[in-house]
Amino acid sequence: MSSSAKYFGVIPARAGSKGVKNKNIRPVAGRPLIGWTIESALKSAVLDRVVVTTEDEGIASVARGLGAEVPFMRPAELARDDVPNIEAVLHAVRWLDEHQDYRPEYTVLLQPTSPLCAPEDIAAACKMAQERGLDAVVSVRPVQDHPAWMRSVAKNGRTSAYLPNVRELPRRQTLLPLHITNGAIFVVKTEILLDQRTYEPEDTYAYVMSSTRSFEIDTEWDLHVAELVLNDRLQRAKV
Repeated sequence: MSSSAKYFGVIPARAGSKGVKNKNIRPVAGRPLIGWTIESALKSAVLDRVVVTTEDEGIASVARGLGAEVPFMRPAELARDDVPNIEAVLHAVRWLDEHQDYRPEYTVLLQPTSPLCAPEDIAAACKMAQERGLDAVVSVRPVQDHPAWMRSVAKNGRTSAYLPNVRELPRRQTLLPLHITNGAIFVVKTEILLDQRTYEPEDTYAYVMSSTRSFEIDTEWDLHVAELVLNDRLQRAKV
């Protein structure tokens, strides 16, 4: 078994999407949505390989044209709505191990629905894992709406603090900083991924990304916002 490679980048992209039809290959600022993640992965210069796992020939063709590898087609049973994407990632890792004698130290899951994730984010998360010998690193962003400000609303309209023992709204300066997973980057040791079937084992550490690069695409409105942001980025790059 070969272990010369250190970081394997895998991008899951199935054809089905309930929220946004053909989401992964919808045009956003002049290129397919998945193209932004592929570009960041390739430009990060830390990934030994960048592989897209998909069951769809159209997505596969687009991904190859953008520079990613598609060495296999994902089985249809792993592309259903009710199948978590970790099953597709595990299939990709096992397929490459069995068919190409390839098993890197780390597997890096990247999401096509996080088009604002920058190459330097991917590189920094991988570097953090390597330099500190961590089992896993997950990208997070600062929480904007703190749970201490959240309210529950009963059917009759009566509202109360969501957190117990919160009687008055605390000032922002007094709140403990919180973060939330932003879905962009998961770096995990391949052996742990295979053994524990999780991206976030007990020894998982946070790579904090800025909120401005932590945007996720779930709706048509999200696509519209991403189009505006990425077009602005492209225009600024020309100046």
